[in-house]
Amino acid sequence: MSKNITSASQQNDALFVLIKSLTKSEKRQFNLYVGRLGGNIDAKFFSLFKFLEKLKVYDEKVIIKSDIVSKQQLSNLKAHLYKQILISLRLNPAHKNIRIQIREQLDFATVLYQKGLYKQSLKLLDKAKNLALDNEEKNIAYEIVELEKVIETQYITRSLSNRADQLSIQAKDLSQQNVVASKLSNLSLQLYSHLLQNGYVKNNDELEFINEYFYSKLPKYKFDNFGFREKLWLYKSHLWFSFLTQDFLKSYKYANKWIGLFKENKKYIIQHPVFYLKGINYLLEALFFVQKTSTFQEELIAFENEIKQNVIPLNTNTEILIFQYLYANKLHLHFLEASFSEGEYLVDIINEKINYYRNRLDTHYIVMLYYKIACLYFGMGKNELCIEYLQKIINSKNLSSAEDLQCFARVLNLIAHYECGLDYDLERQFLDTYKFLLKMENLQEVQKVFLTSIRDLSDVFPHEIKNEFKKIHTKLKMYEDHPYEKRAFLYLDILSWLESKIKNKPIAEIIKEKINTSNKK
Repeated sequence: MSKNITSASQQNDALFVLIKSLTKSEKRQFNLYVGRLGGNIDAKFFSLFKFLEKLKVYDEKVIIKSDIVSKQQLSNLKAHLYKQILISLRLNPAHKNIRIQIREQLDFATVLYQKGLYKQSLKLLDKAKNLALDNEEKNIAYEIVELEKVIETQYITRSLSNRADQLSIQAKDLSQQNVVASKLSNLSLQLYSHLLQNGYVKNNDELEFINEYFYSKLPKYKFDNFGFREKLWLYKSHLWFSFLTQDFLKSYKYANKWIGLFKENKKYIIQHPVFYLKGINYLLEALFFVQKTSTFQEELIAFENEIKQNVIPLNTNTEILIFQYLYANKLHLHFLEASFSEGEYLVDIINEKINYYRNRLDTHYIVMLYYKIACLYFGMGKNELCIEYLQKIINSKNLSSAEDLQCFARVLNLIAHYECGLDYDLERQFLDTYKFLLKMENLQEVQKVFLTSIRDLSDVFPHEIKNEFKKIHTKLKMYEDHPYEKRAFLYLDILSWLESKIKNKPIAEIIKEKINTSNKK
């Protein structure tokens, strides 16, 4: 996996990663910015920038040998260059979002206040406050009101006799709204963190704990008083709660409400494109879990159209998210339709984009895409290629937050080895898988039953193998609709594979038969 994951030194050097993330226009902007500083075009920090820009892999020894800077000065020069790049980026019109614009107006007003120009400062603050309130930036709005109160204590405006009362009421209202929003955002973050660390609820005790946690932390509120921001955090909290409790219909409901907020007022798509993209992804994920193929396809087409029509602002961040969400869900559509072969063209595109974005892609997302590609190849019956992608996951390090993924990758690896007839390697694969699973504290019953059963197949005579598959299928079928065990079948459709062995048909054909049966109901 060392070839597939960026080297530690390259990942850990913030300056190098920042420089490599710059677009051509941002580099051009930095060159112009340095030129405007006057006398800096030959400055050491700019020489270091040009050198690092050309460097393929970060290496301090190579930098020192360049004679641009001594080893003792390197740390300070890097810090200075980092700051100058950030200043340049902040000046770039492409990064002038509403929050930066409001913050800039607040900074200007503060400068005017410090010069004793109270009237000018108040005028600018009032303009900035209205902009903040119009765009649901209530934290900054509260800061502005607090500064207005400070100025009013030194410069009492005669035009409004109730000015002090107005500001006091406004500060109180904003404070209360910010407290509710903060509590909801905290709840959302804690639930998301719990999902990453512990996965979905696995038993009644965990369900009881999550229920108690959610409802005890959910603040009291009046929905009619909510603006965009408060509604968004409320829907996010409910979404994570429903994902944790595996109520995927509710996940769809709240993801739909989430997206609805942006559709009601499209200016928020421009202001918060990351939130919008995440909402689309969770909507598609929920639809995938509840197997609503036609709705999934409609939403995916709508997502693609919005990308083509530039509805979603493009920047380095959104570009990566669009790649992750679009291609993961394109693969999901082929899984839902059992059109595995038709999806093979995506593999080269995904690998090419992984290499292009590697510096900025989280390892977890890379291996998640590898797992989906492995499933695609497994559905096609190309088990050697399936194993190749699974090995990328199994051999990777630092995947503590993806224990479930590691587990199912190993189970699928066993099945793929069995399908390939790699009996010489199967026993070792079993031992490795068991060693890994022993470390898992909450192994699911589906995993236990399947692993025990498939291991026993090595002692079964060829003419008895079909009956053994039927027995395993019967054992596992009882968990298909189990509230806590059904999750296993979302990662890996073991039942369809067993049915393919029993009926002697390709797995894609079995899944298509199920789809047709489901559509007739």
